[in-house]
Amino acid sequence: MGYRIVVAGATGNVGREMVNILAEREFPVDEIAVLASSRSQGSEIEYGDTDKILKIQNIENFDFAGWDMALFAIGSDATKIYAPIAAKAGCVVIDNSSLYRMDPDVPLIVPEVNPDAIDGYTKRNIIANPNCSTAQMVVALKPLHDFAKITRVVVSTYQSVSGAGKEGMDELFEQSRNIFVGDSAEPHKFTKQIAFNVIPHIDKFLDDGYTKEEWKMVVETKKILDPKIKVTATCVRVPVFVGHSEAINIEFENEISAEQAKDILREAPGIMLVDKREDGGYATPIEAAGDDATYISRVRDDPTVDNGLVLWCVSDNLRKGAALNAVQIAELLGRRHLKKG
Repeated sequence: MGYRIVVAGATGNVGREMVNILAEREFPVDEIAVLASSRSQGSEIEYGDTDKILKIQNIENFDFAGWDMALFAIGSDATKIYAPIAAKAGCVVIDNSSLYRMDPDVPLIVPEVNPDAIDGYTKRNIIANPNCSTAQMVVALKPLHDFAKITRVVVSTYQSVSGAGKEGMDELFEQSRNIFVGDSAEPHKFTKQIAFNVIPHIDKFLDDGYTKEEWKMVVETKKILDPKIKVTATCVRVPVFVGHSEAINIEFENEISAEQAKDILREAPGIMLVDKREDGGYATPIEAAGDDATYISRVRDDPTVDNGLVLWCVSDNLRKGAALNAVQIAELLGRRHLKKG
């Protein structure tokens, strides 16, 4: 016996990936409904590599009663309207937006990191999926924190344009093409030209000079991993289509060497260690795209602080940073609570 699953926002980058991953991982689905706005009603999408074709339904008049789980990828504004409706109808919402992440009654879950926290979902019948850049970082930090207790993290991100949706990907493509033929490369989605450039600005600026994306990394890491960890972040948009990269400096309470860290990471769930000290002996977004793993490279001691390490972390932001993590949450919820399939 399988589950009745809803994917809301199935026409967007993350929503489509959710549908594909459900099929790839052979999630026990008895029935699947794919939802979007009225503009997309009636259009069709494929269910992974199967021959099954799914017809988009209008979320505005969808009845969530009798459905087990709904994977939401519709943004905060729409989620604010439809998530409470689904939850009240008895359908557990797994939400990819930022709306509920810091709600104390909503668990914020990365299954490799804090699976036990999912037990709190019954308070609101909603589970939050973390920010893409946070998800991959805490996967890398968790096993190291368990061994030597992290006290401080300094992270600089190199985030792909797919994190800004289809419009971001289109803008990089169009600007790159226009530059080659001598046409204008005026920005529309981003604040400055993204082609052949980097932009140290993701999301809105806050009063303290940090951006909201940087704030998310701080508060979400504390909620998922440990509220005592000090975190500071600089988030940068780079001209890469898929895959976020992060340079992470970590300080620990207890002693840990780079070799110990590599041994730990090599055995940690969800991690692929690629760390050869030679040309090309490290992971880049090209290798991570389309893959489920969080890649870790260039693990080394930080001689500027006591008990410090530096590492490079790369992951497909549409998968582990969003869709894959949501499906893993659904799998965890099924194993621990709903018990079908």
